[in-house]
Amino acid sequence: MKKLIALILTLAMTFMFVSCSQGAGDTESTQSTESKAAVKTDLEYVQEKGTMVIGITDYAPMNYKEEGSDEWTGFDTEFAQAVCDTLGVKAEFFVLADWGAKVNELNAKTIDAVWNGMTILPELKESMEISDPYVLNAQVIVCKEADKDTYATVESIKDAAIAVEGGSAAEELVADYANVTPCQNMANTLLEVQSGAADVAVIDITMAKSMTGEGTSYSDLTYTASLSEEEYGIGFRKDSDICAKVNEIMAQMKADGTLKKLADKYELTLAE
Repeated sequence: MKKLIALILTLAMTFMFVSCSQGAGDTESTQSTESKAAVKTDLEYVQEKGTMVIGITDYAPMNYKEEGSDEWTGFDTEFAQAVCDTLGVKAEFFVLADWGAKVNELNAKTIDAVWNGMTILPELKESMEISDPYVLNAQVIVCKEADKDTYATVESIKDAAIAVEGGSAAEELVADYANVTPCQNMANTLLEVQSGAADVAVIDITMAKSMTGEGTSYSDLTYTASLSEEEYGIGFRKDSDICAKVNEIMAQMKADGTLKKLADKYELTLAE
């Protein structure tokens, strides 16, 4: 009898152990499935919240405000809005106080994209996903009209006081020059030259064309020689699937002439 009771108890304990193990396995499987379902792609994240937050600076003709208006306009502004319409989200613009912190702002999800005439640089490709090129650009020397003959060549600015936007392609170009002052944005570099705090600025030709010369806010400034030619791209978080989708939309806008029409409006040259 004792042997029979022991056998029955052993069988009962074995059954309970198997049942518990199966239950735990089912729970783990359910949790794993739920965990996978909770992981969203970057595109799903943006579409679910209904907005794409776009990091910009005040930079005509890419992103700027007309006098007396609170609304952003410009090539990149209109381009971003068109793409966001296609994605079914609203474009929301966020002014970057420090251009050099753009990667950190992306990673912190303060912004979802950097869409502001950003030069495609090899080091940026290591820290963010960058779209296909869309606009051609160059880095040029900006100086006072009275100094245009003094600073007419790249060689002529090597000993000059130079203002550049911190974290920009321009800063990289003049990194070995003697007297370089990084500024928060390109607009501030023009203020440095206008005030006399800097002899020259090195900025994007897109801004130099729009912001200097007769009829502009900096009518006493002009631009001279080019230091480099480059291309603009749109930045996203590293490995973001938004980038590929934006490339698809951009390709369609190029094919149907929409992007060319927008570029002509702002006197820009599209990258092929």
